[in-house]
Amino acid sequence: MTQVRRPSRARIGLETAIALTAGTLGVLTIFWRDWIEALTGWDPDHFNGSLEWLIVAALLAVSAVLGVAARRDWRLRAASSRGRSSSE
Repeated sequence: MTQVRRPSRARIGLETAIALTAGTLGVLTIFWRDWIEALTGWDPDHFNGSLEWLIVAALLAVSAVLGVAARRDWRLRAASSRGRSSSE
């Protein structure tokens, strides 16, 4: 039987933190599209909003992927813990 490596709590925490941050910034960008210009002063799309929509899509995609990865790792860790206690 192949043994699955148990994900670390740090990895799960990092995946969750990045997913939450990316999701928050994605939602922030939906409601306040000029936060990037306000924060950095950089305006690559000259206030037409195309870059912001690209950023929204990228941030929400990152959030979804890392959220799913964190959930999978959490379940693997929980299953690994149950397997250890029942086999000992």
